[in-house]
Amino acid sequence: MDQNSELYKDLDRILLTREEIAAKVKELGQRITRDYEGKNPVLVCILKGASVFFADLIREIDLPLTLDFMAISSYGSATKTSGVVRILKDLDNDILGKDVIVVEDIVDSGITLSYLSKTLMQRGAKSLRIATLLDKPARRKVTDLKVDYMCFDIPDAFVVGYGLDYDQVYRNLPDIGVLSPRIYGNQ
Repeated sequence: MDQNSELYKDLDRILLTREEIAAKVKELGQRITRDYEGKNPVLVCILKGASVFFADLIREIDLPLTLDFMAISSYGSATKTSGVVRILKDLDNDILGKDVIVVEDIVDSGITLSYLSKTLMQRGAKSLRIATLLDKPARRKVTDLKVDYMCFDIPDAFVVGYGLDYDQVYRNLPDIGVLSPRIYGNQ
């Protein structure tokens, strides 16, 4: 997609280019490969935002692994979390005794991932680690949440692209940009 496309006109600026993202995803895949040598981890994609990152990441991991998917909501169409976490789509497979890596697009308040981590450990996961494309520590409300793998630490800005959306739009941007406040108003 060309940066002159209509979707790019809604951005204040590009925060991370597709080249920067690809380099970090490759590096993260290599790290996970080293850390899980001799193991068969289960990677859990948190839909829908992490889907693009997840697809690229799994192709960089040189291990036998299995995939599963969950959909969780704490936002709706708002730009800030409601604080209420709901599982919209649960895992298809049992994780009892498995090494699990939860793959998320962005860690913001930490409320959703804290809830999810506790839930998956209660289901008998042998181990659980969190991998995220973006970490936004300035917005963290759950201070004891441990993010094990992270590609980028970003400022407190509303970002879209590479799977991240605003009201289901902008996921297909190959870069990550800061969405103009004129688009999302006073939410």
